Amino acid sequence: MPFSLKSPAFANGGEIPKRYTCDGADLSPAVAWDGVPAGALSLALIAVDRMRPWGHGHIGSFGTSRQGHSHAGGRAEDRIARQGRASGRNDFKRIGYGGPCPPPGKPHRYFFKLYALDAKLDVKAGAGRNELEPAMKRHILSQTEWMGTYRR
Repeated sequence: MPFSLKSPAFANGGEIPKRYTCDGADLSPAVAWDGVPAGALSLALIAVDRMRPWGHGHIGSFGTSRQGHSHAGGRAEDRIARQGRASGRNDFKRIGYGGPCPPPGKPHRYFFKLYALDAKLDVKAGAGRNELEPAMKRHILSQTEWMGTYRR
C-alpha cells in the first residue's frame, strides 16, 4: 500500500470549508494516513500555502502505527498536547494550526504534507519550520500530501 494522506473535511484539490480558516473557527482539519513505510519511527505533518510561502502550522509530530493513523483535527495544540505529541509554531507566531487567511483575490493552494521519518527528531515543542525542516532533511523516507484551496 502506498504512503497516502487524506482528509474527510474536503476533497483533494477541493475548497477548504470556512470552519478551517481564519474566517471561521480556525480549526485544523482531520486527516488520516495509510501505508507508513517500514523503518519509519515518526511522522511530521505540516500545512503550508505555496503561493506566499506561508507556514500554517507544524500540526504535529506523531509516532508510527502504535499511535494510530490519523489526526482528529480541531484545535491542534490542545489535542496534540493531550496525546504527548509535539506541536510547532506557525508563521502567525502561534503554536499549532493557523488556517488559510489569504488576501482577497485569486484562490491560494494549501498543502498538508505528511513526512515519514527514519528517526524521532530532537525538535522541541514550539519549534517553527526553520527548525523542523532542516532537522527532517536527512531523515525523510517518504512524503505524501493533500491539497485544498481557499479564497476570500
